[in-house]
Amino acid sequence: MSGKNAAIVIIGNEVLSGKVIDTNSSFLSRELRTLGVSVSRITVIPDDVETIAETVADYRKKYDLIFTCGGIGPTHDDVTMAGIALGLGRPVVRHQSLVALMKKETGNAPNEAQLKMTDVPEGTELIYSEALRVPVLHFEQIYIFPGIPELVVRKFNAVKERFREAPFYLVRLYLSAGESQVAGFLEETLMRFPELQLGSYPSTKKRDYKILLTLESKEKTYLNAAFQDLMTLLPPETIIRVEQ
Repeated sequence: MSGKNAAIVIIGNEVLSGKVIDTNSSFLSRELRTLGVSVSRITVIPDDVETIAETVADYRKKYDLIFTCGGIGPTHDDVTMAGIALGLGRPVVRHQSLVALMKKETGNAPNEAQLKMTDVPEGTELIYSEALRVPVLHFEQIYIFPGIPELVVRKFNAVKERFREAPFYLVRLYLSAGESQVAGFLEETLMRFPELQLGSYPSTKKRDYKILLTLESKEKTYLNAAFQDLMTLLPPETIIRVEQ
């Protein structure tokens, strides 16, 4: 049981230049994992129409879900909509529901900069929620988010239940041994349980353990069998604690 996979596309010269630290990808990765979705790719690309188009066109063929963040504002460098439209082979159109919402929000006739934020790839659908002033935009498996982290959190939380899959089961194993002491044991377990997601994370700070191992699977019985297999290989004195 593999479940859905996802790609996260962070769009913005400000991220690539180091002016802004990307927190959106880490937030989305954690949340999607909790929902049972595997994040297979995180990509950071510039505010460039051709690059956005190429990325979207390529990822549509590879991933069940695509989340874009950034580049949907009113300024000259906000070209995400044009890039996605090009990648989809669709024209950019003015969404009249967004125009009406813009008029309601501003209380006046929107200017051209504001109207730019109502231009979307033809066929874009709106996901409304009581928790949101502005709906989430999506086209098939593509979900289009702004770059502002607070808005990403708010919008994702409003629609996240539609992404829920069978959960990942997780075991954490804390060891006093170094990685070189247990690497062979990890390889043996993976040979017998190739579908196991096994991570090894050395501690870089003074803690009560040297390595944190994580064992994950969507099949609980498979995970338990792999865990028991590994426990028979590890020297008992190296096991500090287990969290299940």
